[in-house]
Amino acid sequence: MKSKVYNKLIRDKIPQIIEKSGKHAVIEKVTGNEYINLLNEKLGEELQEFMESQSVEELADLVEVVYAILDCKKVSIEDFEAIRQQKVNERGAFKERLLLKEVIEG
Repeated sequence: MKSKVYNKLIRDKIPQIIEKSGKHAVIEKVTGNEYINLLNEKLGEELQEFMESQSVEELADLVEVVYAILDCKKVSIEDFEAIRQQKVNERGAFKERLLLKEVIEG
């Protein structure tokens, strides 16, 4: 029998999808710091995939990982949005597409 080792965090329905394809998925439920560490790895993985493809689907995957991190930190999406909006109010967004070239003192 041939197998491929992944050791990465997956979406909840992936084991069923694998089983439907006639293969067997070996999974383990993770918690605590291991879960946080795997979420952080997944965040980097999804960011890299988005950077390479510029795909909106990959961006959606990235946001899903962010939502999982928020859930882990017990921060609601509404509270997160309020934090984001406060930063927009205080510092602005990126709508003006401004590039800071340099800051001259004095």
